[in-house]
Amino acid sequence: MVHNCVFCRIVAGELPSTKLYQDDLVTAFRDIHPVAPTHILIVPNRHMNSVNDVLPEDEPALGRMFVIARHLAEAEGISQLGYRLTINSGSHAGQVVFHLHMHLMGGQRMRHPLG
Repeated sequence: MVHNCVFCRIVAGELPSTKLYQDDLVTAFRDIHPVAPTHILIVPNRHMNSVNDVLPEDEPALGRMFVIARHLAEAEGISQLGYRLTINSGSHAGQVVFHLHMHLMGGQRMRHPLG
């Protein structure tokens, strides 16, 4: 855990959040600034700043993130019409919190990110 990392503190239960899932590898919670009717963040419990910090031993957590994304999309009722999964890596990609995380967004028609 990195003490000044907001996502590490959410994983540890030190900051309030609307957690939807947590196990030994990943935690999922609602985004406090949603850009879609469903906007959930899925994070590995182990702190890594971005994709650039992923190690081979992180494969179970990263795979779990996708499995939980599918499960949450089904639970939110957005799996049939579709949803977007996004991972930004670095400031030029739009990453704001430097703890690797996946955005699960849906519940509306999403614009294509390239225009």
